[in-house]
Amino acid sequence: MRAFVVNHYKGPVQQAEVPEPVAGERDVLVEVQAAGLNVLDEKIRAGEFKQVLPYELPQIPGNDVAGTVIGVGAKVKGFKPGDEVYARPDKDRIGTFAERIAIAEADLALKPASVSLEEAASLPLVALTAWQALVERGNLRPGQRVLIHAGAGGVGTIAIQLAKHLGATVATTVSAGNVAFVRELGADIVIDYRSEDFEQLLDGYDLVLDSLGGKNLEKSLRVLRPGGKAIGIAGPPDSAFAREIGANPLLRLVTTALSSGIRRQARRLGVTYEFLFMRASGDQLRRIAALVDGGALRPIVGRVFDFDQTTQAVQSLTVRPLEGGGIRGKAVISRA
Repeated sequence: MRAFVVNHYKGPVQQAEVPEPVAGERDVLVEVQAAGLNVLDEKIRAGEFKQVLPYELPQIPGNDVAGTVIGVGAKVKGFKPGDEVYARPDKDRIGTFAERIAIAEADLALKPASVSLEEAASLPLVALTAWQALVERGNLRPGQRVLIHAGAGGVGTIAIQLAKHLGATVATTVSAGNVAFVRELGADIVIDYRSEDFEQLLDGYDLVLDSLGGKNLEKSLRVLRPGGKAIGIAGPPDSAFAREIGANPLLRLVTTALSSGIRRQARRLGVTYEFLFMRASGDQLRRIAALVDGGALRPIVGRVFDFDQTTQAVQSLTVRPLEGGGIRGKAVISRA
């Protein structure tokens, strides 16, 4: 089977012949027809998460997939050969930059019927991130106000649409060239981050979804109302995340220390900070598919690479990040 692999951290992504995936009794074997490209793929290749996500090398990267079921395990009940599906495999079973992949049934869903396989492949990681941030963690309700950073990127484009579906007032930060684009997605207040300071323009927000971290996250705390919440997907990780991944006591101490500064700032302001590393969920993907087919969400695919261009596609992440500046929405690798 052909796949693209990382042989050592910070090394190139290279095409190679690898063994066929082995499907367990509760697994679904999927022929990959499209795979989403994420900044997370580049961070894993660069070794940024090797302390908390210690992948064994060589590793096949790739965190989004859409394709066709070609086999099912003995105890699989919800899928059959020929089904068109999409998924974000569990963090311990990534590897969608390949011709085939075995995915746990619980992490898989039928793809939205109204979109192409390439569009479906752009959704899982970013849509699950938006869902878990806004619905699960943020409990966003009608009439509340949310700030979504990098609104033209992969997470941002879906989060804006989801927040509007939930009845919230949405503010977002983008470059000037994307102002009209994010307004079409539903953004109510659009801030050009190059010429305007969102901290000076916004106040009393219920929720912030921050994908940038650093000083941007610190400023985001100050636009929240007392009791508001900032959810960061760029870090720093916190002790709750360390517990979720079953980290050892030393790593828990390290993650607690990494986030101590931002959590201290949040407490002084009477707000909270949480780190989110999204998890796989077939059940949530089924809900997301219903929203797509119902017209509430539409995937945004800014560029499609051929499967044989996977190396160049991943390299492009180091030049112009695909979420928050390089293109609108997501880039996708296609085997069509």
